[in-house]
Amino acid sequence: MEENRVEVADERLLAHATAEVKAEFYRKTYMHLALAFLLFTGIEAVFLSTPAIVEIGLAMTEGWTWMAVLVGFMLVTSAAEGWAAKTENRGMQYAGFLLYIIAEAFIFVPMLYIAMAISDDGSLLFKALVVTLSLFLGLTAVVFVTKKDFSFMRSAIMIISVVAFGAIAAGMLFGFDLGLGFSLGMIMLAGGSILYQTSNLIHKYHPSQYVVASLGLFASFMLLLWYVLRIFMSRD
Repeated sequence: MEENRVEVADERLLAHATAEVKAEFYRKTYMHLALAFLLFTGIEAVFLSTPAIVEIGLAMTEGWTWMAVLVGFMLVTSAAEGWAAKTENRGMQYAGFLLYIIAEAFIFVPMLYIAMAISDDGSLLFKALVVTLSLFLGLTAVVFVTKKDFSFMRSAIMIISVVAFGAIAAGMLFGFDLGLGFSLGMIMLAGGSILYQTSNLIHKYHPSQYVVASLGLFASFMLLLWYVLRIFMSRD
């Protein structure tokens, strides 16, 4: 009987679905990803046009306040992801996704404000976005062409993320800049996360989990964008 239950559970995976069901799942997932980024852009525009929010965002980048912000961001995003993933209620999934988008928009306020100050015409942001999107599409193509399961990367991604957070804390404590090498390393981490999240679309999700799938992809995309933008800003 136990074996039958396992087989039934496996049959629910997208990997066992028809081509039509898979296509519909991918369409919904990437449509939600695009809409999430558009919503992020809209919320970010409101935040950046609100002096009080900009002032708070810039103030929070100073000293240990930024570490507190990062910890708070991790807690909020963890809660949002858990909220979206652990419920079958579609409304709750969207609520978790929205909470994550708002948190991302707030954490990007000081970065984008400074980037806009460096480049008035927005060319810096445009270049960073083009590079980020190109890397994202390239890594996505690798997964869909090879059909490789990158779930083995989960532990490595988690360990490297903890190490990276420790490096950020050490930089704040001892007053040193992490530099270009760290940003490149974080871009590699974001790339690994994109491979992992994209492979989950093919091998791990059920057809009804497109909201959770798009949230994971959005998180990885924004991490990549953050460090690509940071590299462009360091050159200007």
